[in-house]
Amino acid sequence: MRTLYRADLVRTLTHPDTGTWLLTDGRHVQRVGSGDPPTSDRVVDLPGATIVPGFIDTHVHLTWTGASLADAEVAASASAAELLSVAGRRCAAADGPVVLSGFDESSWERPEYPGVAELDAVSGRAALVIMRADGHLALANAAAISAAGIEAEAGVARDEHGNITGRVTEGAVERLARWAADARTDHQVQALQLRAAGVAAAHGVTAVHEMQMPASSGMRDLEVFMSHRSRLPVDAVPLVATMDLPLVIGQGLASVGGDLPVDGSIGARTAAVSSPYEDGGLGATYYADDALAEFFHAGHMAGLQVGVHAIGDRAIEQVLVGWERVYRMLDSRERRHFRARRHRIEHCEMISPRQVERVAVLGLGVSVQPAFDRAWGAPGGLYGSALGPERAASMNPFRTMIERGIEVGVGSDAPVTPIDPLGTVAALESHHDPAQRLSRIQAIRLHTIGSARLAHQEDKKGALGPGMHADFVAYPGDPFEAEALETLDPILTVSLGRDVYAA
Repeated sequence: MRTLYRADLVRTLTHPDTGTWLLTDGRHVQRVGSGDPPTSDRVVDLPGATIVPGFIDTHVHLTWTGASLADAEVAASASAAELLSVAGRRCAAADGPVVLSGFDESSWERPEYPGVAELDAVSGRAALVIMRADGHLALANAAAISAAGIEAEAGVARDEHGNITGRVTEGAVERLARWAADARTDHQVQALQLRAAGVAAAHGVTAVHEMQMPASSGMRDLEVFMSHRSRLPVDAVPLVATMDLPLVIGQGLASVGGDLPVDGSIGARTAAVSSPYEDGGLGATYYADDALAEFFHAGHMAGLQVGVHAIGDRAIEQVLVGWERVYRMLDSRERRHFRARRHRIEHCEMISPRQVERVAVLGLGVSVQPAFDRAWGAPGGLYGSALGPERAASMNPFRTMIERGIEVGVGSDAPVTPIDPLGTVAALESHHDPAQRLSRIQAIRLHTIGSARLAHQEDKKGALGPGMHADFVAYPGDPFEAEALETLDPILTVSLGRDVYAA
């Protein structure tokens, strides 16, 4: 069926660059133009609206995002006491284990974690887990730590007397999250993924790169996702955090690794850094050098795009050394194919100028999260308190990466930060370092065309040319020109030719 969408302005990011109507034929754009519109089977009038290409979020966790939507009061907690109060109310109303997520102590006046005795006191008989916003640290009461069977894990913190503190990181937090995920039914997982995808559509996102995490969510989460992926309101590309190549090849996937963590997060103090954090420690890398390089080599030779999560400068260095070992083994023709694969690094926050150059030489792609900089990058924020002002000032050099020819796409890492593409555009415009700020058009292109390129979808997504996917969003004003992006909300979102959201 051919559908005609009429608006005041259509911005295509291709040729022609603007129009006043857009004609779709099923899931594809047939053409964009001005003047008298062509005939169609259906007409959608959008007076006063501007249509732009749909935004692509290159890093989401749908199930955990769906779950986090019920935890707004956890994220809003401004102190340990408020967090415990929320947890106590939820435990009192619960029948079984209570799993909450989204707190961020870096914004508290006194950023101190509650201890296991306090968690036990508010939870009664319930097993209680409260995940930090980044997912790399959790607070757990004694019942949850026992039920998850992680008492002996190295990531379960203990005090000087050997007593459990309630703080859980590293591999132990993955096992704790897996225990929590296993309690969900298939129907619950499906509902959470659908709810998160619906939120994405309501914010003008038409495609997501779904970061599946079998170590913390189990294979069932992936199986449920694959079973209803085509029915989600947004197009979803699965990237699986595994080194199991037969698994992803058997699923017919083109990528492996995705958000596979080479290190942790800055907030949890587990991101691997080359110089100690301000409060001590160097974080952790989770794989031996040889194991990582062998994974890279095997994934590349299998014809897959390979990705990993790396935040700290020491983790980024390990990733680059591993890829350089693979690259050196190739002849000039094979190196061209290697660069064309756009192997990915997720986050890549503490990258140095020398590392930027090496990423560019290798042709690696980078998925960045500008909302991280907006939340934690300003002077006096989390990054400054954890790393000191000098290191914090050099983080997330988005403009430098683009200028050096690196393929860059944009994501939210939801639920770590909300799915909010215009908020992300604003974050790119207002980077903590003025030299790294992007213009409005640069930011929008990065969140559309740049994100499409990370998944090798530039011939189908990111712009509105003939034959491309009918992925677009209509706003009551023009996001390319609006002074206050926060006042713009979509009035219509179309993904793969389907009207998936209407205000």
